[in-house]
Amino acid sequence: MAETEIAIRLFNTASKQKELLRPLDPQNVRMYVCGPTVYDRAHIGNARPAVVFDMLFRVLRHVYGPEGVTYARNITDIDDKIIDRARETGRAIEAVTEETTGWYLDDMAALGVLSPSHAPRATAFVQEMIDMIAVLIAKGHAYDAQGHVLFEVASFPSYGALAHRSVEDMIAGSRVEVAPYKRDPMDFVMWKPSSPDQPGWDSPWGRGRPGWHIECSAMAGSLLGETFDIHGGGIDLAFPHHENERAQSLCAHGTETMAQIWMHNGFLQVEGEKMSKSLGNFFTVRDLLDQGWPGEVIRFVLLSTHYRKPMDWTEKAAEEAMKTLRKWRARGAGIEPTPSAASAVADALGDDLNTPLAIASLHERAREGDVVGLVSGAALLGFLEPAMGGWEAAPEAGDSAAVVIEAAIARRLKARAERDFATADGIRAALAAAGVTLTDGPGGQTNYAVETGFDPAKLEALR
Repeated sequence: MAETEIAIRLFNTASKQKELLRPLDPQNVRMYVCGPTVYDRAHIGNARPAVVFDMLFRVLRHVYGPEGVTYARNITDIDDKIIDRARETGRAIEAVTEETTGWYLDDMAALGVLSPSHAPRATAFVQEMIDMIAVLIAKGHAYDAQGHVLFEVASFPSYGALAHRSVEDMIAGSRVEVAPYKRDPMDFVMWKPSSPDQPGWDSPWGRGRPGWHIECSAMAGSLLGETFDIHGGGIDLAFPHHENERAQSLCAHGTETMAQIWMHNGFLQVEGEKMSKSLGNFFTVRDLLDQGWPGEVIRFVLLSTHYRKPMDWTEKAAEEAMKTLRKWRARGAGIEPTPSAASAVADALGDDLNTPLAIASLHERAREGDVVGLVSGAALLGFLEPAMGGWEAAPEAGDSAAVVIEAAIARRLKARAERDFATADGIRAALAAAGVTLTDGPGGQTNYAVETGFDPAKLEALR
């Protein structure tokens, strides 16, 4: 049974329009999202789909209840990039994947990303991949050639329907590998042979390892069923990865639909330019955290642009996000969220995850002094959670006077909520000595005024 009556409409890449989400089973809404290939630190672009689909996971839980949603986000731990990284570093593949998986999970947790229901590792589903490949061969959709098994694209007439491309366009717009064992250049590998120094598994076609696309088809089918509700990922995955997943799954299962709705988030830029190491604007999530940007601030910036649009990470946007969150944390200190008070934010999110509109609603709640509405709506977006706090009460030496004042107010409100009135009164007195007057309003918020004779030097005691 639904927690709240909210219609969720999502843009379906396959139909190119918003569609009302009609779960196949309202008691178990199922979503699969392509996760990381674990060979290095996650960069800020990798973080965008994690945060976007975490947002959708939160909305689905809000509407259908925490027990009514199953979310699978995989970990690709079989890949040539992983093999290359292990060779470069002289480490075992398992050591590389364990370390980088830990990095990824820690960094996403810092951004407020909830743990999915399932986090399957490709290495745990190799037998399911082998079984699926065998079915495709038996049905005439795949063939064995020189130790490779390839999907025969010509056997699936609707290939290209998801990405809305003809085969000719797909050949022209991508780097199609030409190999002597292929019947057609568009055919893609599902199984390939492994040399003695590469990871491999025994199969009917010899010792080898799976291709990337079959991994997700097997994991999604095993965990969510032959047909499920939502499949998500970055727009760069629409072709060829998701197109190939769809082809394999429909042909293997004999179904007409893999996912009812396919969702894709847009690309990310940094200061208006494509992120690249050569331009010096390539940032991992850990880089930004180490530079002092709180995870909550990074999350705010990522959600400030609609997920389908390209977004631009800028320091100005991060600074504005930090200032906004400081104010909201100060006003919401000690206030518990109430799900029913998040209706305006929930309505915005139900309209194809319109996070900019949801954030605008929070600004309105703050202006109107609706602190319960502010805290409740922010909680649905993953903001103002206690586990992500603490940073707002510790201004840096270079922070502006306004930031120092707001941080001091946040500490005072926290102290009051904990009934530590001596600390609260001391902060008020220190602000007054600098020429800042506080006014406590209804609902727990505090406003301040800078009086004539304000002396910013006296704020040093509050840093």
